[in-house]
Amino acid sequence: MSKDKKEEQLAEGTLISHLLELRNRLVKAVAGVFLLLVPAIWFKSEIFSRLVQPLMVNMRVDDKLIATSPMSGFMMPIKLGFFAALFAAMPWVLYQIWAFVAPGLYRNEKRFAIPLLLSSIVLFYAGMAFAYFVVFDMAFHFLMGATPEQVANMQDINLVLNFVLGTFLAFGIAFEVPVVVMLLVFTGLVSAEKIAASRGYVIIGVFVAAAVLTPPDPVSQIMMAIPMWLLFEGGLLMARLMAGKRGSEDADGATT
Repeated sequence: MSKDKKEEQLAEGTLISHLLELRNRLVKAVAGVFLLLVPAIWFKSEIFSRLVQPLMVNMRVDDKLIATSPMSGFMMPIKLGFFAALFAAMPWVLYQIWAFVAPGLYRNEKRFAIPLLLSSIVLFYAGMAFAYFVVFDMAFHFLMGATPEQVANMQDINLVLNFVLGTFLAFGIAFEVPVVVMLLVFTGLVSAEKIAASRGYVIIGVFVAAAVLTPPDPVSQIMMAIPMWLLFEGGLLMARLMAGKRGSEDADGATT
């Protein structure tokens, strides 16, 4: 058998093994989500009450939550349960991603990757908490207050659920900005100095992203854009510290 043929078979075997590992990790991630799906659906009323509480406190006496479709009462608990299970299982899902990527990393890369993984989990939940405890109250107060007194607000439960879950997801992803910045610098794709020099474009991009990710009200957009900007600055600072530490370690290794 020729050398090229052996290398081709080896590459095919490696690709198949990676695909099998990816399938196993995906199955485990999905299994973790579905394991939490049953209790999430069981406690659907309590979860829904918690989610819509910021809306309810800003609604007037004659305002109501309604279902505009016969399927709303059936689909809403399933949708709510799935996303509640997904958000709760996010550490497990991210761990499966980490377990798939980790074998291809060097030892020094793993040392930095684990703190980044933990940081991404904490920041995702921090974004959701910020949305629930800060953004929702201000956004619902603004939106409900904009309705004339002669008009009663009849909010469809599916649309309310989409608004809440979409905002949760948007803020959870937006709070990952420091991790993205550190990964860009750590992998060598972009230097910290180049990112700092492009700060003006980044700030414009932050406000554009906030306008796209949030509902069409200025309160939500501003409440996302400002934290994203601050998180970008924090991520840039941490990236510079990490780059300086790696540089000193490389210099020490070269002298020994």
